[in-house]
Amino acid sequence: MKILLVYPEYPDTFWSFKYALRFIRKRAAFPPLGLITVAAMLPADWQARLVDLNVEPLTDDDLNWADYVFISAMAVQRTSAERLIARCSSAGKKIVAGGPLFTVDHEAFAAVDHFVLNEAEITLPLFLADLAQGRLKRLYASSEFSDMEQAAIPRWDLLDMEAYASMSVQWSRGCPFQCEFCDVTRLFGHSPRVKTARQVIAELDQLWAAGWRGKVFFVDDNLIGDKKRLKAELLPALIAWQKKVNYRAPFFTQVSINLAQDNELVSLIVEAGFDSVFIGIETPNQAALSDCRKTQNMGRNLATDVETLQRAGLLVMGGFIVGFDPDDPATIFNRQIVFVMRSGITMAMVGMLSAPYGTKLWQRLKLANRLTGQMSGDNVDGSTNIVPLMGFKVLRDGYGFVMKYLYSPPNYYRRVRTFLREFPTPKVSQPINCQRVLAFFRACWHLGLAESGGRRQFWALLAWVLFCRPRLFPLAVESAINGYHFRKVTELHIK
Repeated sequence: MKILLVYPEYPDTFWSFKYALRFIRKRAAFPPLGLITVAAMLPADWQARLVDLNVEPLTDDDLNWADYVFISAMAVQRTSAERLIARCSSAGKKIVAGGPLFTVDHEAFAAVDHFVLNEAEITLPLFLADLAQGRLKRLYASSEFSDMEQAAIPRWDLLDMEAYASMSVQWSRGCPFQCEFCDVTRLFGHSPRVKTARQVIAELDQLWAAGWRGKVFFVDDNLIGDKKRLKAELLPALIAWQKKVNYRAPFFTQVSINLAQDNELVSLIVEAGFDSVFIGIETPNQAALSDCRKTQNMGRNLATDVETLQRAGLLVMGGFIVGFDPDDPATIFNRQIVFVMRSGITMAMVGMLSAPYGTKLWQRLKLANRLTGQMSGDNVDGSTNIVPLMGFKVLRDGYGFVMKYLYSPPNYYRRVRTFLREFPTPKVSQPINCQRVLAFFRACWHLGLAESGGRRQFWALLAWVLFCRPRLFPLAVESAINGYHFRKVTELHIK
């Protein structure tokens, strides 16, 4: 069999980093980890070819070569996935689809021949067995969760690694919390399941052997979901591995805010090479946190937690939401701005509350007749699929105000400086190479000369960091480049 694995294109989103990637001459932020893991599960005598539409176009030769086209996608890739399915269908190709988009909404894709849903470790073997016996069904689904200790090592060889800004690995699936608006537990369960440390190190060794020397994203929805095994197994193994490769591989991941109350765990994570974490902070409104069952954030001084983590050496990327039922439209937008500005969170992803299909929020609002259709999957496009109590226009206008304020050049650069004042010298850093030097000069030209907004603030930041925090100069340049991306995305969605 000849299997063509195709990954749909991302729109211009907060996490696409499209405008920032141009400075470092990369074409995509992250590789399609799910597809290259599926490729590793195919029979050894089959041929596999990957086309990531974020990196390269799909050609007729690719389609003509393939016996089957495998597609995986998330909700934000729906439009690209629909175009891709239509093209494959018109070419007469058999289409097999899986991943979060199809798991929650496969009924909407009539042209797909076969769905392999939920976790592929469970459902793909069923599909392959039926294929071998010529009795394929249209739908393969399961309510079971896989044993992560049996997970395959991804097919890194299918990637053009030079096209990506970072690589991805996964240690765990599942999250112990029950946030009402989140579909992670619906897809992967409440009890975190983990790989062995040996498995993760084997993946990192393969990446290293393939020549990768850049950042590595641990894609776990909550890396600290199983603190006991994280402390006892994974982090000591990562610390030993980092020493073996001479501390040259910065890691980043997603965690919950309760990390800040565990000093031992914070120290171990930093020593293991993590330099940044994404945290769903959501809102300073305690009533809203209670309403959405974000219990791990309640009763805490969230600003102090962020300060604790950043002073320890973890850049905090924050997720924020406006439009909860208890939100007061007269105050919530300013409260979000004040929190982000004072905490120095440079990468603040602010979105309007939406309800992913099947979540507890979706179920509650469906009963109340407050759903308006599908969510876009894009956190920052200024859309929602719910009827907010404050009214859509009020929410949309307030959201636009927040985004424009946070990513206007004076406010963004002020926030970067707030962050850099407290952030320590990173323990893990990438070596200065030709591409990073060229990225600096491109930033000087584009942000310091060609760009109409923010030129004065850009040069002021560089001058300040050179005199006050010179060892953080690369981080300051990277923050300036990322800010340009966030500003362009804001301008695209917020008119």
